[in-house]
Amino acid sequence: MGDGAGGPGQSGGPGQPRVRLAELVAALSLGIDLGFGQPMEHVLRQCLIALRLAERAGLAEQERAGVYYTALLVNVGCHADAHEQAKWFGDDIAMKSGKYAHELRSVRGMLAGMRMIGAGNPLLLRFRVGLEFAVSGHREVDGMISQHARLARTLAEQLGLSEQVREAIGAAYEQWDGRGWPGVLKADAIPIAARIAQLAEFTEVAYRVQGVAGARALARARSGRQFDPGLAALLLAKAEDILAGLETVPAWQAVIAAEPTLAVELSAGQLDGALTAIANFVDLKSPFTLGHSVAVAELAAEAGRKLGLAGEKAELLRRAALVHGFGKLGVSNSIWDRPGPLSAGEWERVRMSPYLTERMLRQSAALAPLGEIAMQHRERLDGSGYPRGLSGAAISRLARVLGAADVYQSMREPRPHRPARPAEDATAELRAEVRAGRLDGDAVEAVLAAAGHRTPRRRTALAGLTAREMEVLILLARGMSNKQIASQLVITPKTAGNHVEHIYAKIGASSRAAAAMFAVQHGLLPEDEIAVPVA
Repeated sequence: MGDGAGGPGQSGGPGQPRVRLAELVAALSLGIDLGFGQPMEHVLRQCLIALRLAERAGLAEQERAGVYYTALLVNVGCHADAHEQAKWFGDDIAMKSGKYAHELRSVRGMLAGMRMIGAGNPLLLRFRVGLEFAVSGHREVDGMISQHARLARTLAEQLGLSEQVREAIGAAYEQWDGRGWPGVLKADAIPIAARIAQLAEFTEVAYRVQGVAGARALARARSGRQFDPGLAALLLAKAEDILAGLETVPAWQAVIAAEPTLAVELSAGQLDGALTAIANFVDLKSPFTLGHSVAVAELAAEAGRKLGLAGEKAELLRRAALVHGFGKLGVSNSIWDRPGPLSAGEWERVRMSPYLTERMLRQSAALAPLGEIAMQHRERLDGSGYPRGLSGAAISRLARVLGAADVYQSMREPRPHRPARPAEDATAELRAEVRAGRLDGDAVEAVLAAAGHRTPRRRTALAGLTAREMEVLILLARGMSNKQIASQLVITPKTAGNHVEHIYAKIGASSRAAAAMFAVQHGLLPEDEIAVPVA
């Protein structure tokens, strides 16, 4: 990240703590834990194990820096196709939590996955899902793991991490015996940071569940297959030393303090860029929220200007809007993407999402204020909101603006149970919420005034895509099948399929998630207008 530390333009304002890149990535890692059904700080502990392995393996300081960020980001792409995971396996988080129960590519692991197909559905529907999976769905799933590594590499690039880190993250699922994903590297050709991070990841789970003996048994059983035999031997020889104190060490403080080389402090511009990149990445979790957080941030920022917010408060509002959806990582897409009503238990999980956002950010003194605002954005003035049922003056002014902006933007986007609502419907709904005493009137009017000054997005030629292909790309990114795209555009399913193939070839993608990332990065999503500051 080129600006370096010190001087004007740093991420913290006067008297405010500055944000280190390590803090931001560590906070994101807590969301990765949630998405895998693991206890929070699982990734932080695997990072500590990886650093201890790297040190005992004699890696130089620069190499240890590569290990550090690779260990923190190794699974960051695994939520990107959670929509497809939930479609085939029921609960995407439960499905991913089984990763550590069986050896990768083992028969037992494959059988466990097969048993989850259609989970959560009535018997007849589960049979239909299984049949559809056997006919065509397996092709959708085949390339998922390789795609996770490619998307994680993209995020690492957007965060300004070194080519060394990007290469290691891109090879994070390769195995020593060459039977990993995408299966193009083996043995010493796999970057050392990737080999260490993978061993550390599985070791953390084995040690947490079965102690030192379990960690040793894992290393011994998979040495020379999944794991580098030299690193596995190192763990076997020094397990007590490498794993000492992991269950009691304050993982957050230890990981932040252990960042190799000079700590990278983000300038204001770098922080905004990093938060935007992560926000877009988190929003990939559901095809119904693509680009949502950035759109809310644009709307809230303009509303804040209309309310006279400036300087530090304006920055807090915009950045809180960028992070307000981080907690979505901890809720299954079987809930987020369900077209029908939710049960009481499922609603309770939804109501936890803002709390999870705050929980991810609160250990960083620099990020905690953003988490506090984001946590309140679903609270309501009459006490009917969540997660804490705050009311009246207990809800901050910035959270009131963020809450109004989020409600408006959400209504302007499609959801599983309804299409996008027209601007006039969203306007009427927000004003009805004010009359009912739930939303702040000043915040709502500022948001509506900001929305009234949006201008239509201009679609220019991208990667050689035709106008029709851009239409298809948007629908594809939103999770529609070829049949649904055909119905929407009044074309045949075969024509829709041809368009999809051409789109993939032109943009260099091979999955809906990658296509969705392309569409968001190039301003095709969300489909609504963009906010323009008004003097």
